[in-house]
Amino acid sequence: MSEDTRGKESASRPKIKDIKLNSILEVTKAINNNFSTEKLLEIFETVLKDQLNIGKLVLFSYNSGWKCILKYGVEDEMAAIDVAKEFGQIKEISTIDYTSSAARHTFEIVVPVYHKSSPLAYVLIGDLNEDKLEVSAAIKHLPFVQTLANIIVVAIENKKLAKANIRQAAMNKELELASEMQNMLFPSTLPNNERLQISAFYLPHQQVGGDYYDFIQLDENEVAFCMADVSGKGVPAALLMSNFQANLRILLHTMTSLTDLVKELNTKVTQNAKGEKFITLFIARYNILTRVLTYINAGHNPPLLATENSISLLRVGCTGLGMFDELSKVKEGVVSVDPGSVILCYTDGVVEIENEAEEEFGVNSLRQTLRSNFKLNMETLNDTIISEVIRYKGDMPYMDDIALFSCRVF
Repeated sequence: MSEDTRGKESASRPKIKDIKLNSILEVTKAINNNFSTEKLLEIFETVLKDQLNIGKLVLFSYNSGWKCILKYGVEDEMAAIDVAKEFGQIKEISTIDYTSSAARHTFEIVVPVYHKSSPLAYVLIGDLNEDKLEVSAAIKHLPFVQTLANIIVVAIENKKLAKANIRQAAMNKELELASEMQNMLFPSTLPNNERLQISAFYLPHQQVGGDYYDFIQLDENEVAFCMADVSGKGVPAALLMSNFQANLRILLHTMTSLTDLVKELNTKVTQNAKGEKFITLFIARYNILTRVLTYINAGHNPPLLATENSISLLRVGCTGLGMFDELSKVKEGVVSVDPGSVILCYTDGVVEIENEAEEEFGVNSLRQTLRSNFKLNMETLNDTIISEVIRYKGDMPYMDDIALFSCRVF
């Protein structure tokens, strides 16, 4: 090799080093300035294609599936490669022979980019003229390409994570607002006087749930109370229940017949849920002077009506609301309530919770707990029932919302 040739090579080396150093600085600056993914890929292509003369490139990135996010110097079918099949076993820089229709691309260098044991990206590089005898630019600059690819891919992943965190924060805010909205559905105070002693408990399975209870003073001598459960959970269930509560409270003050009320509520639920959800409901009116309880059970778990010596189930009613366009058969239950009686309303999350043997807590266990603790005040009774449910389930998870509404009449 002549001295002139050596001199030219020597003069070229700093230039390549400068290119690589400036490229790293440019990419770092772009990342710090929060440049878009498209801009980062543009810089990556410019460095490899225009400055390092690497003839062809394909970059596959994983984002809910493998996608080609950058390519040049190759045919379009390269973007349709089965990435998992072709590259899934590659853990370090390799050459590969394709098994797919891209087999005529007989030589490519594959640069995998991993985070721990998970692949983030695969970079394919090569030269347009593979018949040249000299060392290709792809091989010559391979360590730098690997470094730059790692920086670019990690930056893109961080941008994905940032977007995901923003979306998650927005979802959390929506759930927080939905939870606040749901809490507003429940009565802020419940009576505890010489006529009625009422206490309620609610534990949503998720941040927002689909259970609902209410107490409404209709006039001086008559009250109404209810418990309901929307099929499904989360924000949609909370929204439907919010609408349901608004309709129920309006209609309660305009309709004296529980049958008419339940039929109208069924129409409202059908219109709002569009057949995708339904609501089970127990609703009752109680006259404090006559001690008469009138109720309709619309497909809900039958509440327990307990005296010191007996427990009966309040079953009379109809199907759940929103299951059918019209309720053709609705029956009202009418019972006289003895002084000191307890009415215990609950949702299916209480009785359907399972222990480690996959056996449900069941209505019989709830009856026995009520019978054994009949003389407790209502708040303590609810606490006792929940403690018993928790003891029963052991390490098994909660599978549904849990709601209790306990009422003692004097």
